[in-house]
Amino acid sequence: MQLIAFIAVLLGAVSAHPFYRDSFPNGYSVPNPCGGGIWEAVGHYDPNHHTINKNRFGQAFSAAGRTWTQALCMADSDGDGKTNGAELGDPTCVWVQGGVPAGRATGHPGICEPVGSCGDGFTCNCHGANCVGK
Repeated sequence: MQLIAFIAVLLGAVSAHPFYRDSFPNGYSVPNPCGGGIWEAVGHYDPNHHTINKNRFGQAFSAAGRTWTQALCMADSDGDGKTNGAELGDPTCVWVQGGVPAGRATGHPGICEPVGSCGDGFTCNCHGANCVGK
C-alpha cells in the first residue's frame, strides 16, 4: 500500500510541470476565472491539479512545442474573443522568455470567460478527470 502511495506521489510530481509557466508571459499570475486567486495549472482544466485532459490553451501550447510563439500569442485558444497574448499581458506578442511582460495577465487563455459562455462544457469547481471541456 505504501508503494502505491509513493508511486502516486511520484507520478504527480513528474506530470506536474510548473516550469512550463516560465515559457509564457505572466505564467505565475494567470487569474482564476472561477472565483479569484491564481490558476496554477494553466494548461489544464483544474486550477490546482494537472489533469490528463488539457484545456484548449494547453493543447495549443503543446502543439507549439511548449514555447511562446507569435502564432500562439495571436491565437484565441479559448474562443472568448481575446487573443492569448492579450489575456496574458503580451498584446503585441513581443515577450521573450525571461523578459518582463508589457502588462499583467487579465484573463485565462484556456478557460472561456465568462465561464460557460463559449459552450465548451467547462464548469467551475470540477476536480481531476471530471474537468473536461469539449
